[in-house]
Order: sequence, then structure tokens, then C-alpha cells
Amino acid sequence: MSGETDLIKLYSGQILQLAASMPHTDRLAEPDATVKKRSPLCGSTVTVDVSVADGVISAFGQDVRACALGQAAASVVGANVIGRSRAEIDAARDSLKEMLKQDGPTPPAPFDGLEVLRPARDYKNRHASILLALEATAEAFEAAEQANCA
Repeated sequence: MSGETDLIKLYSGQILQLAASMPHTDRLAEPDATVKKRSPLCGSTVTVDVSVADGVISAFGQDVRACALGQAAASVVGANVIGRSRAEIDAARDSLKEMLKQDGPTPPAPFDGLEVLRPARDYKNRHASILLALEATAEAFEAAEQANCA
């Protein structure tokens, strides 16, 4: 990709629509765990609250301060995270990372909507922001499991 025109194309209408319609933007009053992740490169931050019951996420809240790409990723995550197991969250995170860094396969359903971010693979400086929501969710899930076992 070359220059500013390609960067503008990266911010497609679909990405902007996802960013504008992010679900679960209210923080949880009493989460099992909270994780805040920050991308040192661009300054994007995502704070995730989770509650876990019966091995799946039962409640989710997020505060996202990121570029449109990070917001779009958080939108897809937020729309699909409730009812998901730790293995599903980890698989989605790992697959998204592989898709961005090695042009790997699209993350598995229900996170396959992250495919819209595939053009960002050419913009390595955007990868961290895109990964924040799933990384924070995976860490929060792990912390919630540990808290519930204590």
C-alpha cells in the first residue's frame, strides 16, 4: 500500500460503522476481574470488566480509547464475547494475531467479523491497538478464574 490514500481506504465504511456501534460500553459495577491494556506505540487503551460463571463470560463491559481500528475490533469482541469460554477467547486472540502478523486465517466464529481488519496487516503500527480488546479480555478471563478459585 502506498501513502495516505491507502491509509484512508483502510478506514472503510464497515470499520467506521463498527467503531460507531460498539456494544457493552458500560463498565460492570462488580466484575470478577478488570484489566487495562495500553499500546505504548499509539497510546490506545482498553479497559475490560468480566464476570465469569460456569466457565464462560456471563457479563462484560469495556472502556475503549483507541483509533477506529481498535474500536472496530472491540466492537466485534463486545458483540460476541458473552457466553464464550476461555479457550474460545484465547483462540480468537491468537488467530487475530496470526491474521495480522502472518496473513493467517480469519479468527473462528463468532469472531470472524474481525476479518474486516485484515487490510491492517500492512500497518504494523496499528496491530497493537487492534489486539488490545482480545488481549485484555483474555487476561481478565484468566484473572476472574483465579479469583473465583481463591
